[in-house]
Amino acid sequence: MGNWIINHGLTSFILVVWMGINIFLFVWFYFFYDLGPQFFYTRHLLGSALAWARAPAAVLNFNCLLILLPVCRNLLSLIRGSFMCCGRTMRKQLDKNLSFHKLVAYMIGLMTAVHMIAHLLNVEWYNNSRQGVYDKLSTALSNLEDTDSTTYLNPIRKTDIDPQQIPTYFVFTTIAGLTGVIITLALILIITSSMEVIRRSYFEVFWYTHHLFIIFFAGLVFHGAGRIVRSQQTTDPVHNVTFCKDRSDEWGRIPECPIPQFAGGFPQTWMWVIGPMILYLCERLVRFIRYMQRVTYRKIVMRPSKVLELQLVKSGFKMEVGQYVFLNCPAISQLEWHPFTMTSAPEEDFFSVHIRSAGDWTDKLIDIVQKLPEGAQGPKMGVDGPFGTASEDVFDYEVSMLVGAGIGVTPFASILKSIWYKFKESNPKLRTRKIYFYWLCRETHAFEWFADLLQVLEKEMEERGMGDFLTYKLYLTGWDQSTAHHVRVRFDQDTDAVTGLKQKTHYGRPIWDKEFEQVRKENPT
Repeated sequence: MGNWIINHGLTSFILVVWMGINIFLFVWFYFFYDLGPQFFYTRHLLGSALAWARAPAAVLNFNCLLILLPVCRNLLSLIRGSFMCCGRTMRKQLDKNLSFHKLVAYMIGLMTAVHMIAHLLNVEWYNNSRQGVYDKLSTALSNLEDTDSTTYLNPIRKTDIDPQQIPTYFVFTTIAGLTGVIITLALILIITSSMEVIRRSYFEVFWYTHHLFIIFFAGLVFHGAGRIVRSQQTTDPVHNVTFCKDRSDEWGRIPECPIPQFAGGFPQTWMWVIGPMILYLCERLVRFIRYMQRVTYRKIVMRPSKVLELQLVKSGFKMEVGQYVFLNCPAISQLEWHPFTMTSAPEEDFFSVHIRSAGDWTDKLIDIVQKLPEGAQGPKMGVDGPFGTASEDVFDYEVSMLVGAGIGVTPFASILKSIWYKFKESNPKLRTRKIYFYWLCRETHAFEWFADLLQVLEKEMEERGMGDFLTYKLYLTGWDQSTAHHVRVRFDQDTDAVTGLKQKTHYGRPIWDKEFEQVRKENPT
């Protein structure tokens, strides 16, 4: 339990607070509309669907305020920098920004469904009241004159067409109805294209449909301007609901029952979302400025198994270990930005990324680079970043265990290089005396560049008489008959048959209890 609290306590606390605010807003506004005396006559027409429409709207306002903040990556970097004095746990929450973004999106989807269903019922009941289907009071309320386009209660004013067509006419000719349809369609497209199967296989579909958020927010700002939910206004003399509800024939004829007056509520959604919209606009402006900054190629290397290494130089660029950048190549797409973990160390005068062929964008980039003449500069590249919480706390421990799996091994290239630079320079901030590195992957071909890095480190450490500084274990979790035969034939060689390293590759997965026990025995203090 103690470990769980250390690892997940703050995340859980933030989620509980977020869910608590959602529940509070829903309950508060539900009872506000379900019990408020100003909505007595409105409730008579709509019943509990009024509260069921308005309570989700309040929750939607709150979550639409939040949805853009987790994707303002430059804002998160600024906040992360100001949290340097705080604990890593606090800073690490910012790395869960996309998980929180998805969670908020699920809440928006759920509340939109409830809000929409309730309002569809409301339109139907408004129409029935207008046609005189219900009781005398409902008919009287629906027939109230619309003297200044403000005093009516029932927003359905048109009666000269087929009653069956009125709800459809109302939905597609009013501000609230039309913007509601547009918002819902945009949201459906955004959510469905965000499913993992589409995002991984058709990234462009996900990327471009996600930009429908512009239409979503524009519709959201104007949605409340229709003011279809109306409340009773105070008149002089006062219209006493308790006394007058059963005397609709006498409204305006006796002083105790003046004709009730109604007005729509002031639109509030824009007040919730205007701040995040301005912040996101600033975010896009910063990205554009960074995109315009010149990036030069120091070196372009085509590694085996279609892995492209780009060594880039950008004025004023500062990175830390374990961080990532977003790359944009206008020759492929003006809008698409893709994240790549940096494999260089902060001590180097350039930053590098290793790009594996894994989709349309990467395939096109590799194709462009392969066609370049010898020594030529690559295509124009926009760089945004660096982002992510740096892994510099690795340097705070005498013994560090690093575990990388598959493509997740890339940040460790940066960490291992940086540790080596610090060691060579006798950096006083480096406390590390021993590193255990575990690398698990299904096949090593796509990561031959990483094996080359380990080979260089292995050689340099032997030359300095520090062979014990780095203990690494490679685990191959997938192999075929040809690999097994290749290993059998070369089993008695000094170097590994798969990687060419002195450390032999293990097959299968690590037995972690044994590994932890071994590390504990070797480092008793």
